[in-house]
Amino acid sequence: MKKLILFSIVLGLSVCLGQLRAQVHELPRAVPEAEGVPSEAVAALFDSLMALPQTEIHSVMVVRHGKVIGEIYPKPFAPGYRHTMYSCSKTFVGAAVGLAIEENRLRLDDRVGAFFPELLPDSVSANLADMTVRDLLTMTSGITPDWDMRSRTSEWIRTYLAKPVIEPGTKFQYDSICTYLLSAIVQKATGETVLDYLKRRVFTPMNITEVDWEVSPEGFNTGGWGLHIQSESLAKFGLLLLNGGNWQGKQLLPAAWVKEMMTEQHAGTGYGYQMWQGEYPGAWDLDGALGQYVLVIPDKDMVVVITECTLINGINQRRLVWNRLLPEVTDNPLPADARAYARLQKKQQDVSLPFAKGKANSSRAARFAQGCYTLSDNVYGWASVRLDFDKKAKVLSLDITGKNGKKEQLLFGHKRWLKTDLEGYPPYSIRPVGSFEGIERPLHAAGSYGWIASDALKLKVHYVDWVSSLDITLRFEEDHKVRLEVKPNYAADSVEITGTLSAQNAL
Repeated sequence: MKKLILFSIVLGLSVCLGQLRAQVHELPRAVPEAEGVPSEAVAALFDSLMALPQTEIHSVMVVRHGKVIGEIYPKPFAPGYRHTMYSCSKTFVGAAVGLAIEENRLRLDDRVGAFFPELLPDSVSANLADMTVRDLLTMTSGITPDWDMRSRTSEWIRTYLAKPVIEPGTKFQYDSICTYLLSAIVQKATGETVLDYLKRRVFTPMNITEVDWEVSPEGFNTGGWGLHIQSESLAKFGLLLLNGGNWQGKQLLPAAWVKEMMTEQHAGTGYGYQMWQGEYPGAWDLDGALGQYVLVIPDKDMVVVITECTLINGINQRRLVWNRLLPEVTDNPLPADARAYARLQKKQQDVSLPFAKGKANSSRAARFAQGCYTLSDNVYGWASVRLDFDKKAKVLSLDITGKNGKKEQLLFGHKRWLKTDLEGYPPYSIRPVGSFEGIERPLHAAGSYGWIASDALKLKVHYVDWVSSLDITLRFEEDHKVRLEVKPNYAADSVEITGTLSAQNAL
């Protein structure tokens, strides 16, 4: 177990060193009052977000006049970790389309089918033939969304184009595959993946290098989801849009295109080019599943970034910004408020997600929390788990062996987070074919534990550069059996797994 503790310390140091290479603390920081915002209002926003039910906040960043006036990364999250952004990814694809049009590599009225002649069905309908790049941008392709398609087949484009098509441009149907097709079209038009194209044209000039993107089985960035990026980089991109595509005096995106992106394209949809109209007048949102947001607020010269995992309607988070923060924003600097600012700074330093409930030790730990348990079939693909508990050090390890034979170790501390590198990948709320392809490894996990009874153990693990976390309750029984209740943060229901103590105490 001493080796285990040393191992966790070394891994923790490696994670910290990795964060030093990240694009963090590049935007200027400022006292909120100097930018016309009360520190108390920023602190109240953070408190309100943290108090939301069924919600785990991973980061919040508030930017005014190009300066960060408040930010939180509730432990075990940290500024250097990337986050998967789900449909926030779409807006980046929209930007890439605008660049390709500016370079005359692409036109809005280009026919979609012309880019994929080898993937078209034998009989091409008039509606399919009429589908354009503009129709994909505005989510009016004419094809009814099939959200499970990407999980059933590796031929996404062929399968999609074979579906029935109503008249394009007439009916708004939000669909991530529309954006995936745009990603593929940009790659065909430019000879570069969307990620590489954006790196050359946008990310590198903005010094955004800590970014990657999932890749489909067909070799294209997934487009409608899969961007993996840091919160401060999201804030930079929000500022780029806020300033009409201009970054520090350089026009990285065409100003006219940014204006079109943030203009409702079909009445009543609230949708521009791969962006959503905000509830606050003039605001526009990058909006991703489970509560990923970049709020662009021209009226207040502000950008607000939120990464999280929430099961409640995201309008709750946005309303806290619209209704509680923005009314406190003034046009002129406010008098200094040293006490309020000191409280805000302390909050930013101390904020943490809850540790696993329970005591550090159990009188029956030696009996139950040692050895290998063979598990019943389960959605996580876990074949067995081995527990190793160091009562003195208050450290627990959970070694997981998958059905594929691959092994993963998770470490847990009591009232503290222990971090580990992952050899594999976190649980994911979606399961497209080829998930995680293109995502740089290692990813990381942080865990805490607590004994909620002498025969019951609670584990909490956050996958800190993804979106997922697991609540795991192990209830040990006298007949050498264990019942695991596993609750992911991205689903309402738990999964129950049974286990039997193996005669062999090694994986």
